[in-house]
Amino acid sequence: MKVCTSIHARTMTRSISTLLVLTLLVTGCTAVSPGGQTASPETVTIGAIYPLTGSLTTTGQGIKNAVELAVDIVNNEYDLNLPLAQTAGLPNLGGAKLEVVFADHAAKPEQGAAEARRLIEQDRVVALLGCYNSSVTASASQVAEESSIPFLNPESTSPTLTQRGFTWFFRTTADDAIFARNFFDFLRDLSQKRGEPVDRLAIVYENSLWGTGVSQLENQYAEEYGFTVVADVPYKSDATSVDQEVNRLLEANPSVIMQASYEPDAILFMQTYKAMGMRPEAILAMDAGFVSARFVDTLGADADYVLSREVWALDIGEQRPLIRQVNDLYRQRYGSDMNGNSARAFTGLLVLADAINRAGSTQPEAIRQALRATDIPAEQLIVPWDGVKFDPETGQNTLARGIIVQLQGGVYHTVWPWDLASAELVWPMPD
Repeated sequence: MKVCTSIHARTMTRSISTLLVLTLLVTGCTAVSPGGQTASPETVTIGAIYPLTGSLTTTGQGIKNAVELAVDIVNNEYDLNLPLAQTAGLPNLGGAKLEVVFADHAAKPEQGAAEARRLIEQDRVVALLGCYNSSVTASASQVAEESSIPFLNPESTSPTLTQRGFTWFFRTTADDAIFARNFFDFLRDLSQKRGEPVDRLAIVYENSLWGTGVSQLENQYAEEYGFTVVADVPYKSDATSVDQEVNRLLEANPSVIMQASYEPDAILFMQTYKAMGMRPEAILAMDAGFVSARFVDTLGADADYVLSREVWALDIGEQRPLIRQVNDLYRQRYGSDMNGNSARAFTGLLVLADAINRAGSTQPEAIRQALRATDIPAEQLIVPWDGVKFDPETGQNTLARGIIVQLQGGVYHTVWPWDLASAELVWPMPD
């Protein structure tokens, strides 16, 4: 009896050992390639944090659409001169497909930070993209920095974002320091080229991180270029009335209003300007709400002749056909043209995907190093930059620049720099 039990025990032990060996062999076969390298994943997941609900829903949805179009171009073959367009998936990762998990921050910095943490810890994303609002980008990228996860910012423009000494943060768009200087270069050129001198400026801005930073820069450059600021007018971006602010502007009587507003407040100000008879020679806007589809749809002809700094315009497609090719794809899918926000988000996704592919790895450090080595030429972009190359100390794209567009007949036309202009500048604004 004892002998039988002993034999049975030895047989069971050998069977279990054999099963363990077979299990390890099978596991090894699925996890390791013949060359000893970790096998390529089927999908590579990144997180994207944007305002998908709340007052900026329209802007956030346009950005989301652009990101999804860029993902489709990466995952499938397109005859376009864009990074990764002519192959299916990420070739250096065995053709792995790119997947984006979207999260909503509703324009709230604390919610953006919480979503960044969730995407990193629960969804195990290899990198983050976002967040449009500079204040949300600041909080979400702080989480990414603490977690050693690459964070690519396509749209936020506060200069402070690249002044924090972060090593995991990269920004493709030009910042407000570049855009603000563009305004004063434009006003100087206007005086020299057209004999239209401007001597009285008003600066209007929402009082969060973004708007406050814009105000500081515009005041700085106004002094440097010799312009007089007759009014500095901050306001809360969730304001339901701006009568008091417009009254201050009426008393100051500026020639030009420089304005930094998100979509709802940009619309509110324009409606109040009309109602209260505010008639400056020009409004020079810092993009954002002044280039949203809802801004034009809501105001109609009252939106015409506003000037805005931009990073994209469809009319540049006459010189760069790639812009029209991509916009045609976007319009076919979503029924509207791209704008500066969606074009920057589209570009940011492709830059991040290109880095992941060149890294040949989903390891955060490998992706970070690939981002640092990014060098994408101008002809592979739908934005009128000189390319994408990041400053090794700040993570800022050193080749980004801006243009100035003017709404004419409900369409944005490039009017500066003069060599890119597709339409004649209308100055001053008609009543």
